[in-house]
Amino acid sequence: MSKNKTVLGLIPCRLNSKRLPRKALLNIDGLPLIVHTFKRAKLSKKLDRIIVCTDSEEIKKVVTEHGGESIITKRSHKNGTDRIAEVAKKINCDLVVDIQGDFPMLDPKNIDKLVDFHKKSNFDIIVPSSPLFDASSKDVVKLVVNNKNKVLYFSRSSIPYIYNSKPKYYLKHMSIISFSRSSLLKYSNLKQSYYEKIEGVELLRAIENNINVGSFKISKDIFSVDIKKDYLKALSLMPLDPIRKKY
Repeated sequence: MSKNKTVLGLIPCRLNSKRLPRKALLNIDGLPLIVHTFKRAKLSKKLDRIIVCTDSEEIKKVVTEHGGESIITKRSHKNGTDRIAEVAKKINCDLVVDIQGDFPMLDPKNIDKLVDFHKKSNFDIIVPSSPLFDASSKDVVKLVVNNKNKVLYFSRSSIPYIYNSKPKYYLKHMSIISFSRSSLLKYSNLKQSYYEKIEGVELLRAIENNINVGSFKISKDIFSVDIKKDYLKALSLMPLDPIRKKY
């Protein structure tokens, strides 16, 4: 893949989150959660343009008031990947980086590592992973890869299963994902797949339809704000975070 690729950063963000209502607008150290996410994405050196893709005029207003760009998308999308695909269809680019809106502690250097890895690879989609030592939570998506970094499967279960011996660590699916634009549009035109419906993991649709998905390890993990406990953690960590001082 050529290094001279246009890279679009898209941040899917809906207002009516189930586990933590209106979390995108929750205040963390003086700014709404979604504002932290896009301002940190803007610190990446590899993204040519960043857009918050939302179903909410309220979120769009907050983003634009803080100097960001936002586009209103359909409310009917079942997941964030389909939401960003709606926007990617209208914008010419080579790579699309999907950045989940609920990552206020995002490290922009991880975005740069992701884009650099994708530009050097032949994969259609890249999902970074991080070491995981407790694989018991069904809320954490795990993955297994082969010796060429190709993703074989995603699961909410503990994979690989411990039968003969225990792995040194598991791999956790991280929620910054790089797509070639063509693979993202192909994905969005496919119906929900068999295992995707069972596991509730979006990218199983890509694997089941023979789209080439790869991974590489990032040692420094980031956490998403999904429940009140996560929000309280972000409240305590943000004032001390060195990246916060940059915006």
